[in-house]
Amino acid sequence: MSEPTHFGFQTVAEPEKARRVAGVFDSVASRYDLMNDLMSLGLHRAWKRFAIEMCGVHAGHKVLDLAGGSGDLARALATAAGANGEVWLTDINGSMLSVGRDRMLDHGCMLLVAQCNAERLPFPNAYFDCVTVGFGLRNMTHKDRALAEMVRVLRPGGRGIVLEFSKIWKPLERAYDAYSFRVLPWLGHKIAGDAAAYQYLAESIRMHPDQDALKQLMRQCGFEDVEYWNLSAGVVVLHRGFKY
Repeated sequence: MSEPTHFGFQTVAEPEKARRVAGVFDSVASRYDLMNDLMSLGLHRAWKRFAIEMCGVHAGHKVLDLAGGSGDLARALATAAGANGEVWLTDINGSMLSVGRDRMLDHGCMLLVAQCNAERLPFPNAYFDCVTVGFGLRNMTHKDRALAEMVRVLRPGGRGIVLEFSKIWKPLERAYDAYSFRVLPWLGHKIAGDAAAYQYLAESIRMHPDQDALKQLMRQCGFEDVEYWNLSAGVVVLHRGFKY
């Protein structure tokens, strides 16, 4: 019998969450990048640039991008890794992965692509120098399993990067809630044709572990020297941990 889990503020069975999350991203895949620009006023690009800097990827490195979606992180990581590097763009959702693959090809970037579940990665132990997940961890049913898999496939000395929405600075909470629960669904309806998908986005952020809770979870899953950086007053947080 399936264990209960959260889909936004709703409690659902685990298979139901996977089905619903897949439906959300199937629905918004074609407008995903446009919505990112509108929702964040373009700030997502700065957040991702900071993530790339913290990855410490150099020429020849092997890198895995989980829940890579439309490929923003993977493309920049491929540039850092160079012609002798190896960068995998992965996502559990075929619609999102197709968007990412096509975007990479449009930019003349030939990446390795795999549709896979971050909780059961099809890669060998100690293979990658860096593993990243940008705005995807909160959608995973078992975050601990995904984090443990990140540790497993990292080589000793490698680092894991988690870029995710988190808990905003308290004085801004009321304004942020108003924006999240009123403006985001309205934008989702007008631009992506799916208000419910962006209602889920707002709810999933509130159900995700906050800064310190995620830091502790990463430690429990095998990461060491875990640190985090608040971006845009905590709207987004970057966590980094190492495997030794």
